[in-house]
Amino acid sequence: MSSIHIPPGEGHTYPMIDGDHVAKAAVHDTNGAFEVFEVIAPAAPMTPPHVSPWTGVLFLLEGQVTALVGDTKYEVEPGGVVMFPAGTPSSFEVVGESARFVAITSGDRAGRFFADFSSSVPPDQPVEESMEAILSVTQRHGVRLAGA
Repeated sequence: MSSIHIPPGEGHTYPMIDGDHVAKAAVHDTNGAFEVFEVIAPAAPMTPPHVSPWTGVLFLLEGQVTALVGDTKYEVEPGGVVMFPAGTPSSFEVVGESARFVAITSGDRAGRFFADFSSSVPPDQPVEESMEAILSVTQRHGVRLAGA
């Protein structure tokens, strides 16, 4: 495997309802695969808890986030980490004006999901108005809304 370097401000950006997801790296080697994203998220209501087929790790750089993992809420501050295990209902909400974090996901499926979601669901529409498109995208990628 060769090394990579992505300068600040670069990477493919996927505008989504919970913030801009900037793809920084997709790693595939004999030990497995993972993807790295920078997420810049504005203050907004918590997205509905959802269950993903990949594990996600959130490392908060700026702002404050309330993370929901299963039935447990975590108040995450800069330098804090929270893990969203695959198969567990999870979500997050930005506390304050905005937050910036690094998200690392297991496997190589999250980037394809973010790309499809970004091109299929308008990021500036309320979740309720986009529900049909959201359900279509989540179904294609093995993601489901908790309780759905």
